[in-house]
Amino acid sequence: MATLNSSIQTSSEASKINDGLLETQKIDTICLFDVDGTITMPRQTIMPEMDEQLQALRKKCLIGLVGGSDIAKIAEQIGGMQAIAKYDYVFAENGLVAYKNGKQFFEENIQKHVGEDDLQSFINYCLKYLSEIKLPFKRGTFIEFRNGLINVSPVGRNCTKEERDLFEAYDLEHNIRRTMVKDLQEKFSHLKLIFSIGGQISFDAFPEGWDKRYALKHLESENISNIYFFGDKTFQGGNDYEIYSDPRTKGYSVTNPMETRIHLSKLFHL
Repeated sequence: MATLNSSIQTSSEASKINDGLLETQKIDTICLFDVDGTITMPRQTIMPEMDEQLQALRKKCLIGLVGGSDIAKIAEQIGGMQAIAKYDYVFAENGLVAYKNGKQFFEENIQKHVGEDDLQSFINYCLKYLSEIKLPFKRGTFIEFRNGLINVSPVGRNCTKEERDLFEAYDLEHNIRRTMVKDLQEKFSHLKLIFSIGGQISFDAFPEGWDKRYALKHLESENISNIYFFGDKTFQGGNDYEIYSDPRTKGYSVTNPMETRIHLSKLFHL
């Protein structure tokens, strides 16, 4: 677990930003947050006290979000598309879709990278696999195609909050997702895909290097060198693991938004 090397100090080089932030904002430092389980409960809306603390933090350093979900889903959890501008950076789909101060500036596509034939073979195999496993219940939307990844949900993304909780408990006992991931790793090793279990009901598949570390290259290009990362799925195989353990970040593992708030209070005196 990382520790804070020094307190945040006023930067004489920081220029005033046009949304009213203080000149004391340190522009080479960013706090980067996972969404589900870190600043919100899974698929829930951010609580006012968390939102307020993040905006207070923004007066001291840059703040950003990095999630595996698409931008629409992230926006739902933070107050709508207009709330994207409340963060200096928002990286959807692990940074394959990137926003700065509310405006999109980058997008990459898995379809071009992998190729349509291999992509269809992968999707078809997943659908066949899912049709042959028995779960306590299944709903709809088992495969979700995003710009930067394929999201696979054995139970289906259309399940309710209560059903999400039930499947998560069932999965912990029976390793439904881990078993499927192992099978796909063996079957599609030639595609050099990375599999990452995140959230309660699904896992992501994406090309090597397209995990959440992808977002770091955007920050490096803007000379942001002091990067704090907060996430909940920091175990090996979790979708926060790579960026959490990357030497370019100071990683903090949390289990819920309250733990995130406690870390921020201690680190930045909020």
